[in-house]
Amino acid sequence: MAESILVTGGAGFIGSHLVDALLAQGHRVRVFDNLEPQVHGACRESGTWPDYCNPGADYVLGDVRDREALRKALEGIDVVFHEGAMVGVAQSMYQIERYIDVNTRGTAVLLDILANDAAVRDRVRKLVVASSMSIYGEGTYACPEHGQFYPVLRSEASLAARDWEFHCPTCGAVLQPVPTAEDKPLQATSIYAIAKKDQEEMSLAVGRAYGIPTVALRYFNTYGPRQALSNPYTGAAAIFSGRLLNGRAPVIFEDGRQIRDLTHVSDIVQANLLALAHDGMDYGAFNVGTGRALSILDMAEALIEHLGSALTPEITTTARAGDIRHCYGDISRIRAFGYAPRVRFEDGIADLVAWVRSQTAVDRFDGAKDELVKRGLAG
Repeated sequence: MAESILVTGGAGFIGSHLVDALLAQGHRVRVFDNLEPQVHGACRESGTWPDYCNPGADYVLGDVRDREALRKALEGIDVVFHEGAMVGVAQSMYQIERYIDVNTRGTAVLLDILANDAAVRDRVRKLVVASSMSIYGEGTYACPEHGQFYPVLRSEASLAARDWEFHCPTCGAVLQPVPTAEDKPLQATSIYAIAKKDQEEMSLAVGRAYGIPTVALRYFNTYGPRQALSNPYTGAAAIFSGRLLNGRAPVIFEDGRQIRDLTHVSDIVQANLLALAHDGMDYGAFNVGTGRALSILDMAEALIEHLGSALTPEITTTARAGDIRHCYGDISRIRAFGYAPRVRFEDGIADLVAWVRSQTAVDRFDGAKDELVKRGLAG
């Protein structure tokens, strides 16, 4: 049955792909987006929407912190996908007020409208909120002899000694990363992660209290076409691709062996559509990833090979504040509802690189790195 759906952040990377999929299913879609300049360049100033935006949707320029504008956008809406957020672990560590204001307070405005405007609340039958694997902090680790551990942060002494791994507190052996499940304690280590944790927990709490079925989807490291290539805080795969196409080597912190779960945007969309369709997912939190461990260095080398570049990654052997060592997802919970990752990174590279080639990518990584070094947030 066709429904009226609001997608906050629907002009962004993930949101726009979700809009395409919802329209393909026959739904009526309204996009509410502020066209953040760091992501969308001069679009807001010129009053234009990105070229890739689907003309079948209704587009509303507005900020989630603007209560009246958001309330108006919610009129006649059956389902809300809350994708709008400031993104970037490193930047969040020095733009603290901005990240909390947009992500935490913006979500609070949305939830406050749902709690206090009966006409809106009584029509909205589901809220799906974009959460993040960053709320875990470090992933789950195991010692063959002494079981599982949930370490929080590596010590300054360990990082200074370039001892990047965690060690078993009992025997001293290097702990091995294992898949991280949803019941792992949440140990956010950056302002971005704290704000995403706020978004998830507030949404689930309000949803339960007011009987609004709510689903939190914990996205792992997403890549694919439409990433903001001139944003130095976008995903590593896009940053590396942009640098390579500008004739510059990818820059990798630590030793490059840190593990991530690289997930194609189409699989993120798949999970959102499942959340819309399955009432059994209501009031739950779900990992959305591939369940596959891939190192940052492996990712960079795969991109280099695909692009036929002669460059080699620049390994800094220095740490960056807020970064974790290893985390990849246990996706068994969402698999029970039919989710199955369809795109391996080696295959999804083609989509990303084709997008990068079609854009003019302004490489701002060096400036972003210098900012972190100046503030003592990176070596």
